[in-house]
Amino acid sequence: MAVKVLVVDDSSFFRRRVSEILEQDSDIQVIGFAINGREAVEKTAQLRPDMITMDVEMPVLDGISAVKEIMASNPTPILMFSSLTRAGATATLDALDAGAMDFLPKKFEDIARNNEDAIKLLQAKVKEIGNRRIPRTFKPVSYSKPATRAVPQRSSTSSIRQPDRSFQRSTPESSLTKTQSSLPSRASGKQYRLVAIGTSTGGPVALQNVLTQLPANFPHPILLIQHMPAAFTPAFAARLNGLCKIKVKEAQQGDRLDPGTAYLAPGGQQMMVEGRGGSKTLRVFEDNSERITYKPSVDVTFASVAKAFQGDVLAIILTGMGADGRDGARMLKQTGATIWAQDEKSCVVYGMPQAVANAGLSSESLALDDIATRIKSETGCG
Repeated sequence: MAVKVLVVDDSSFFRRRVSEILEQDSDIQVIGFAINGREAVEKTAQLRPDMITMDVEMPVLDGISAVKEIMASNPTPILMFSSLTRAGATATLDALDAGAMDFLPKKFEDIARNNEDAIKLLQAKVKEIGNRRIPRTFKPVSYSKPATRAVPQRSSTSSIRQPDRSFQRSTPESSLTKTQSSLPSRASGKQYRLVAIGTSTGGPVALQNVLTQLPANFPHPILLIQHMPAAFTPAFAARLNGLCKIKVKEAQQGDRLDPGTAYLAPGGQQMMVEGRGGSKTLRVFEDNSERITYKPSVDVTFASVAKAFQGDVLAIILTGMGADGRDGARMLKQTGATIWAQDEKSCVVYGMPQAVANAGLSSESLALDDIATRIKSETGCG
């Protein structure tokens, strides 16, 4: 059955362009249009689409407000279109917090190297997102900023109200992985020197969920690899830094890896770890290779981590399309590293975690809401 799509944009040219691209795929059917957020809310109720493409900036009612109203009245998977500006990045992150599942740049030349790849990616995202089902009880993510942030060497007494995570973007239970019904009461005893997390579609909200629960005195550095445009990663790192007790920053060339700090790979570049002794630093560089699809790439970072830290790594693959991270996880596994994957039920898209699980690389398949608790237990800071 074709995915039924509502296209929302105040530009008639863009509505027509998106519609023409989507309907080139026989598995997609555009069933309606809306020219502003208010009309989007009304037509969602009337047409009951499987998914919505939504512009951020619109008259009458903007995209973020429209997402909030739709998720409150008729929860529907939403793909945002955003400009690649800092303001556009901030607005898009707000839309993701409000319930949108993913985003793409509004300029198609910013989506992929060539027009054909951009078209295929848009069609794939629409089909993947359109096949999700959101519970009627959906509630948006809600975080409070920590009152203070202690330095990593000292324990923090500041408090943070945890997000309301009563919603799940549900899918059928996986027959390939088994979600843990109860968490181990103590860690495995393994020693770690680094935590590395790779993710894509659905990753911004998933990362906020995990990182906001970690204490300021977290004992290890954390590497974050999120598929995201270059214009978005500074805003996302700043947002995480404001919400978390740990320090979060966009990675820079030569950064030293410090405990209690998370380093977000810059969009459009690769991030690798250098150094085999006690001191490790980051190498951040432009990558013009056509062989590597993702920039940043989880595989690239994980491969460097395997060389630099050997098996003293806890690596986690969260929600995302595709299989980025599988090859890097295999290299880590060969050194004795621990690999976890997010379970299918709590993923926005069960692509990257499934690739790792199917390859037999992950030792645990965890619901998103359990991951931070397990990290703290496994690293001895819970």
